[in-house]
Amino acid sequence: MKAFKSKFCPNCGSANIKWVNPQMWSIWQCGDCGYSGAVILEDGKMAEEIKKKYNDANKEK
Repeated sequence: MKAFKSKFCPNCGSANIKWVNPQMWSIWQCGDCGYSGAVILEDGKMAEEIKKKYNDANKEK
């Protein structure tokens, strides 16, 4: 039995990501930053690094 892997946004590292349309299984959308695309992360450690950089970059704005 295969373990369920968490999905993360490649733009902001958020786990608040879902399929835009189940019939278009390759398109994901992030509820936090608005990212929409086919690329998705399954590496939680990398997602945390991306989240930190994303948050640091947005604090400067």
